[in-house]
Amino acid sequence: MTCVAFVTAALIIVLSVFNGLEVLLGTLYTSFDPELKIESVKGKSFQVDDKMIASIQSIEGVKIVTQVIEDYAYVKYRDASMVVTIKGVSDNFIDQHRLDGHISEGELKLRKDSVPFAIIGRGVRYTLSAEVMDESHAIQIFHIKNFKTGTIDPSKMYVRKSIRPGSVFAIEKNFDENYMFVPLSFAKDLLGYGNKRTALEVQTDGTHTKDVKEKIHELLGESYSVLTNKEQHKDLYRLLTFEKLFSFFALSLLLLVGSINMFFSLMMLAIDKKKDISILTAMGAPSSLIKRIFLMEGALISLIGAAIGLILGAGLCYLQDTVGLVGMGMENVIVTFYPVKMKLNDFLLTSTVTLVVSMLVSFRPAILASKSYSIHNL
Repeated sequence: MTCVAFVTAALIIVLSVFNGLEVLLGTLYTSFDPELKIESVKGKSFQVDDKMIASIQSIEGVKIVTQVIEDYAYVKYRDASMVVTIKGVSDNFIDQHRLDGHISEGELKLRKDSVPFAIIGRGVRYTLSAEVMDESHAIQIFHIKNFKTGTIDPSKMYVRKSIRPGSVFAIEKNFDENYMFVPLSFAKDLLGYGNKRTALEVQTDGTHTKDVKEKIHELLGESYSVLTNKEQHKDLYRLLTFEKLFSFFALSLLLLVGSINMFFSLMMLAIDKKKDISILTAMGAPSSLIKRIFLMEGALISLIGAAIGLILGAGLCYLQDTVGLVGMGMENVIVTFYPVKMKLNDFLLTSTVTLVVSMLVSFRPAILASKSYSIHNL
C-alpha cells in the first residue's frame, strides 16, 4: 500500500511539473511571439502591399496586423560590438502590449517626435554597456549589402545607420541576448528590403483564433503558412510531450514492479487461508465468491494506496506552487522554483493505471484460491 501511494504521488508530481513547464513556455513565447504568424512557404521574404494588409485586417476577429523585417546585423556602441537579430516592426507593434510587463529600463517606444528608438534585450544591453539615458551616444548598426564582384570601396559593401536605445526588455535569456526591436522604416532602409517583409504578425480578439487562422490561410493561399504560437515552436512542445509520456511510462513500470510485493502478499494469503476457504466452501460459498474476495483484497490495497498517493501528490504540488519547496538550483532563471500545474486528466489517468495494475496483479492469486476451493470441495 505504501509502495502504491508513493509511486502514485510521484506520478502526479512529475506530470504536474511538465504541465507547469508547458504553461511557463507558453507564457514566455506569448510575450515575445505573436498569436498568429504569416510566413512565406518558399523563400525568406515576400511582397506586401496595402491591399494585402487591408484584406487581412478586414477578416472578422483580426485586431492588429504588424509588419516585420527580421535579419542579422553587426552593432557597435562605443568600444563594444556584437552580432544581433534586428527585428523591424511597424508602429502598431506597441499596441499589441506584448512587452508591457517586461521593460526593465527606459520607456517602451519605437519613436518619439519622429526620432527612432531601439528596444534592446537585457543581454545586448550588458554586452554593449549601452546606456538608455545617454543622449550623446547611439548604437551604430552595420549590414552587408549585395555588392558587385570587384568592388574595391569598402563603404559600398555595407550600410551603416545609428539609433539610440530607448528601453530594455527582459523576457528570457535567448531573446534578451540576441534581439533588438527597431521601427520598420529604419529596418527597411538598413536592410534594403523595400516592400518585402519576412513575416506578418497578427493579434486577434482572442476568441476565435483557429477560425481566424483558417480564414487567413484561405485568403492568402498555399504559398503562405499561418502558424499559431504553439506551431511556431512545435519541436519544443513535441519534445516536452515525449518527455512527459516517457516519464509517465517509466513511473508506471515502477508501479508494476512495486506491485510485485502485493502479488506475493496475495499469493501467500491464498496459501495461508486454505483452511478458511474450506470453511467457506462448507458454508456453501461458490467459486466466484472466492475469486471476488481476493480480487477485492487487491483492489482495496490499490484504492487506499492510490487515494493516499493522490492526496499526497496534490498536497506537495500545492505547497510547491504556493510556498516553493524545490528550487531550480540555478542563478538568473525565469522562475525561482519549479512550476507546477495540476490537471484533472492526470489524476484520472493515474487512478486508472493504478487500478488496472492492481487487478492484473490480483488475478493470479484469485485463480490459486479458487483452485484451493476446488481441491477442498473434492
